[in-house]
Amino acid sequence: MLTQLIQISGSLMILIAFLLLQTNKFSVDSWKYLIINFIGASVLAVNAFIEQQWGFLLLEVVWALVSITALGKVFLRRKKQIV
Repeated sequence: MLTQLIQISGSLMILIAFLLLQTNKFSVDSWKYLIINFIGASVLAVNAFIEQQWGFLLLEVVWALVSITALGKVFLRRKKQIV
């Protein structure tokens, strides 16, 4: 039961971020969008590892890495603008 609640929570985070992106509430380079995606994907990746769901783990690890890489670029871009 707890495992399913964790899966639903991670999935909802990703889906809500996507919905907000599609309704123009977030942009692709919004740090909020990227953080929600990263956290949701990370939660699902940990769950997939525990459940030994290797295909799902691959998907979520890549999703989390892409999100965190994009987030790093957003923060670097903002840092350069400040300086």
